[in-house]
Amino acid sequence: MKLTKEQAERNRQAIIQAAGEMFRQKGVDGVCLNELMKAAGFTHGGFYNHFATKEDLISEVLKDSFSQQTQAIKHACELGGEDAAKNFHDIIENYMTAEHRDDPGSGCPIAAFAMDAARKGIGMQAAYAQGIENFLSVYENELSSATTDVNSETEMGMSAAKQKAIRLLITMIGGMMLSRAVAEASPTLSDEILAVGREQLLKIINS
Repeated sequence: MKLTKEQAERNRQAIIQAAGEMFRQKGVDGVCLNELMKAAGFTHGGFYNHFATKEDLISEVLKDSFSQQTQAIKHACELGGEDAAKNFHDIIENYMTAEHRDDPGSGCPIAAFAMDAARKGIGMQAAYAQGIENFLSVYENELSSATTDVNSETEMGMSAAKQKAIRLLITMIGGMMLSRAVAEASPTLSDEILAVGREQLLKIINS
């Protein structure tokens, strides 16, 4: 029985969704196509009905993962109305938590895919860089609307809001990656990194 266009698209999205969770959890090289397709509920051969190569899937996963995360942040802030600034503040602070650290499969794609992007070459790096730019745009917009003096240009040639957004992102991603890197061997150190990271994020937001 031939699949309808709608069912084929649902199947494709199911593969992307499964791959997004597994790639973030294990890394892109830690997941084979057999394992991935089984998790998505399909046979190995069905993969090639939707993607030419694993690299094509990786690109789609990055686009989808970054889009979902940025849209969730924008949605939370837009729904907040007068509380938009507080919602954004909460999103940033809640990033550095044990719950997020221990669940990379559904967590931030920037932290989860950083090392894969560094190793996989220009194709993945291009998609990763675009994802970062999209995150920064959301952060910069929220910071610009919340504070009047962040729109001036810095000595680096960028807006003060974008510079502040980059500082937030550097602290968030670096802290999360370090915390995960030692979580099993040194839980106390991992928790300390999260605590100091939250403190630094609050200082950046309130500066």
